[in-house]
Amino acid sequence: MANLSSHIHCQDCSMSALCLAQPLDADSMARLDTIIQRHKPLHKRDVLTAAGAPLKFLYAVRSGSLKSYTLDDNGVEQIIDFHLPGDLVGFDALADGKHRSFSQALETTMLCEIPLHSLDELAVQMPALRKQMMKLMSTEIFASKQLLGNLNNRSAQQRLAHFLLTLSQRFADRGLSGKSFRLTMTRADIGNYLGLSVETISRILSALQADGAIDVQNKLVEITSFERLRDLAGH
Repeated sequence: MANLSSHIHCQDCSMSALCLAQPLDADSMARLDTIIQRHKPLHKRDVLTAAGAPLKFLYAVRSGSLKSYTLDDNGVEQIIDFHLPGDLVGFDALADGKHRSFSQALETTMLCEIPLHSLDELAVQMPALRKQMMKLMSTEIFASKQLLGNLNNRSAQQRLAHFLLTLSQRFADRGLSGKSFRLTMTRADIGNYLGLSVETISRILSALQADGAIDVQNKLVEITSFERLRDLAGH
């Protein structure tokens, strides 16, 4: 791979603690860095992966955000995940070598492109890398099961409050503010993900604000009382 002068190395990336490089020593991280390519920037609504396309790369989100979704036979979209900096995109294709969902940028997004065949070779040579891949896949599976539990066992208000708390924690894990953050996804996207209508999302956001748990200004959300929001989430 021809390294671009603007290439950001794993050692210098603020998201490396959440990515494949997390458990590696400096030498191993340098070896991983040699196979990583810089993907051209995605702009809002650009599609990164398409369902049915062959798996060639895993993608690490450096900045920005994406959503993953499926389409049914009638073309109806079902959002299954939101990807933030440090997340890996493409694990859904490891089972049979084909992507099972679409991934689309919610804003301008920068990615690291990791060739799967090169990653497989490195994982054989580096047990720590293989272990980290297993850990990240396990985390993704657990998050999917947790979402199902959230949808099945919680009221509409509890679902949205839980979603905001989860998003807050994810931002905090990335060294960003977990108290005040911008929603890159639309209310329609959030409703689709949680199985709620846009009107219900808007109504509950207003109710949470009136309750003193959050303050909402367009896409900016500030959690004014974590204790109250946790109560409303049923934690």
